[in-house]
Formats: sequence, structure tokens, C-alpha cells
Amino acid sequence: MNLKQIMAISGKSGLFKLVSQAKRGVIVESLTDGKRFPAFLNDRISSLEEISIYTTSEDKPLKEVFELIKEKYNSQPVTGVGKENKDIKEFFGSVLPDYDSERVYVSDMKKVLNWYNQLAEKELLDLPEETIETEDEETSSES
Repeated sequence: MNLKQIMAISGKSGLFKLVSQAKRGVIVESLTDGKRFPAFLNDRISSLEEISIYTTSEDKPLKEVFELIKEKYNSQPVTGVGKENKDIKEFFGSVLPDYDSERVYVSDMKKVLNWYNQLAEKELLDLPEETIETEDEETSSES
């Protein structure tokens, strides 16, 4: 799973795929509706690969958390988790038992769950990293 190309943008719901570089930012495409738009340098843009979850030992990269969820739910979207905070904490604890309950908020857990579901629905959880890197190399060699 390659999360370099998948972005979260502060203030915008959902996830976005990096399409290309622009003069003052990047062009992204919404995974929800496929619309493309520019995201500027002053927007808080984070690649999912850069995000990690606090644990009681060392931080766990989001990729590894997604892998844990993927194993538990056979690459399917997560359903049946209630909307109550205790249900979400219980789910998160079942996937990542050593998460730091003082620094990982329920809102963070909801984001991780929503992001995982978006990626699972678009079948972006099973892409091998080599495939994406090869496509990037082919694109740059064609230019």
C-alpha cells in the first residue's frame, strides 16, 4: 500500500489523490467525487504516509494501522462500529491495543476509520508500492 499519493487537507473532508504539481501547490482529485482542484502551499496538506498514531511505546505509522484493520476486516470497509465514543474507542483498542488514550482523541479515531473506509471502497488498500513507483517512473520518462 502506497500512501505517498493520498492526501488529507485540513478544512476539507475526505481524502485526495495527488494528480500533479502546480506552480504554487499541487493539483488533487477527490476520492469521493473525482473533482480536481488546486491545493495551495498555505493549505495544510499531509500525505497519509507522513501520519502516525501515538502509542504507549513508539508511534505507529498510519500505514501499519491500516494494515491491522485490513487484516481484521479482510480488506473490506469497516461496518457495525457504533457512533458512540465508547464504541469507537473499543474498535480502535481492538485494532491497536497500545494506542495512547491520552493523546489519541476520538476525532482522530473517527478520521482513521473514515479514511480506511474510503480507501477500502476505492480498492486502494491492496496496491503494491512497486506498481505505483513504476507508474511514476514511466510518467517521468515519457515527459
